[in-house]
Amino acid sequence: MSSSTERASSATLIVTGASRGIGAAIARLAALRGFAVVVNFSSSAREADAVVHEIASLGGRAHALQADVSREPDVIRLFETAERELGPITALANNAGITGGFSRVESVSAETVQRVLAVNVLGSFLCAREAVRRMSTKRGGSGGAIVNISSRAAEIGSADEFVHYAASKGAINSFTLGLAREVATEGIRVNAVAAGHIETGLHAAMGAPDRLKRATPAIPMHRPGTAQEIAEAVLWLLSPAASYVTGAVLDVAGGR
Repeated sequence: MSSSTERASSATLIVTGASRGIGAAIARLAALRGFAVVVNFSSSAREADAVVHEIASLGGRAHALQADVSREPDVIRLFETAERELGPITALANNAGITGGFSRVESVSAETVQRVLAVNVLGSFLCAREAVRRMSTKRGGSGGAIVNISSRAAEIGSADEFVHYAASKGAINSFTLGLAREVATEGIRVNAVAAGHIETGLHAAMGAPDRLKRATPAIPMHRPGTAQEIAEAVLWLLSPAASYVTGAVLDVAGGR
């Protein structure tokens, strides 16, 4: 057994938005690396249960917990229940997020912007806050690691698609750096993974099933990434192998 697996054997990781796509891939890989995993979901109970059952079939420990991360009472309940069911929280993957659909700025509704910021930004803040309260050595915790899922859209801007989503991920990049510096002496590392075009069901759900095909020529590696490749980056940042890495935004985007 590797040292990283030994370290994770008594660790509990909360993965928000883990019922499908990147979140589910993170949950599965984390379980294989020895984490007890909280599979958070907002409304997809059946899919979350399927991820938990898959992890259990591989000998891992997982628990599905419903919570809308944009709602403070839900987040508090998520962390309290997770601790009760699986033990002290030592890691968080802030993955839950929505795009708000395709829209130019001139046409986007206030409600769409508010919902995107509530889930992507406020949700990440609330979950990180609860994680810090439990992990911080200043508060009697044993330390831990947080990884926020960002996007290359934060740097590219996503004009004519979803500037509102790109702006929310720009906020995540700033949040990652600020929080990392704030808790650097409290045993907590905070980093982000900026995902590029990734093969998930997200694009079809937004009504653009051919989006990845159209985007491929602009990717230097000439292919989209996979959820598994994002999960590998997240698990590296959560592991002791990244012990001197904090405040970083790691691009996993095929060079884009």
